[in-house]
Amino acid sequence: MIASQLLENEYSGHFGTYIKEAGDGKLIEELEISLHDFIRFVQNIPMDKFDYRYAEGKWTIKDIIQHVIDTERIFAYRALRFSRNDKTPLPSFEEDDYANNTESNKRSIQDLLTEFSALRHSTLLFYKSLSEEQLKRIGTASNNPISVRALGFVMIGHQKHHQKVFEERYL
Repeated sequence: MIASQLLENEYSGHFGTYIKEAGDGKLIEELEISLHDFIRFVQNIPMDKFDYRYAEGKWTIKDIIQHVIDTERIFAYRALRFSRNDKTPLPSFEEDDYANNTESNKRSIQDLLTEFSALRHSTLLFYKSLSEEQLKRIGTASNNPISVRALGFVMIGHQKHHQKVFEERYL
């Protein structure tokens, strides 16, 4: 399954931006490849950049990595709920509230990358366990319909989006 094979009813709203960012690789392969690409990319960032803010009030690279972790955790939870046929609409979340309540800048970059790696491996194992029927199930999150498989592509695209932000605004 590749992102371009998603049906029109499988996502809407802001989710489409991240699905486009995910590219057109196979879901499971891209979840794994993007993990390694992200870790390699972050490990090549100069150490003095991890606590840098390109403007007042903007997040540091460590803040953004924590944001990617938190967001994947939320999206994976949504995917779990929907894959189990839970029809309860799930609310959006306020990313700034999450970012303002972490201690990401006190953590080492290696600790953040280890957490991200562990989380992504968990996400991979979860997605590998799903049947085709479960992957196609649709729920409501942030007032928009989204399928379990679309959420997987959203996780990939969200990570890639922030990697581009690093390149454009931090490095």
